[in-house]
Amino acid sequence: MARGRSGAGTSGLALWLGLALVVIVADQLTKTLIISAFQFGDVRHVTSFFDLVRAHNTGAAFSFLHDASGWQRWVFVGLGLAASAFIVWMLRSHPGQTLFCFAVSMIMGGALGNVIDRLLHGYVVDFLQFRFDWLAPLFRGGYFPAFNLADAAITLGAVCLVIDELRRVRRAG
Repeated sequence: MARGRSGAGTSGLALWLGLALVVIVADQLTKTLIISAFQFGDVRHVTSFFDLVRAHNTGAAFSFLHDASGWQRWVFVGLGLAASAFIVWMLRSHPGQTLFCFAVSMIMGGALGNVIDRLLHGYVVDFLQFRFDWLAPLFRGGYFPAFNLADAAITLGAVCLVIDELRRVRRAG
């Protein structure tokens, strides 16, 4: 734990916060490009399984609470900010755990990217859409719900957290 309070811990924190910032900037840049090139609802087919779209999500993952009366915007902003504050604390507490720090930095960058959307627009801009026939039993027409780079970063971070925990359990056993 003393290691987290050393100069290396401080520079490590800057590295992880910098990674989160890269996610935020990439996310916001891509969303700005989509907003400038697409009208709401536009679709551009790129391949047989991938489309660029412009979709707006006032809810959370898979449009959860999208049809609520507007209060969800502020709840999700608050959750994103609270989660980010907690992640900064975790980064300071576990500076030597590289995969863990990478994972929570990706989650924080993604969460803040979507918080910015909610504050600026009142919704999250989604633009990546994949279609696979094998998804048809779960999603109409086989179209996975549209998402963005922030969502992808959050998902990558969650997968890395699971891997980190599995590795930790394996080492302990």
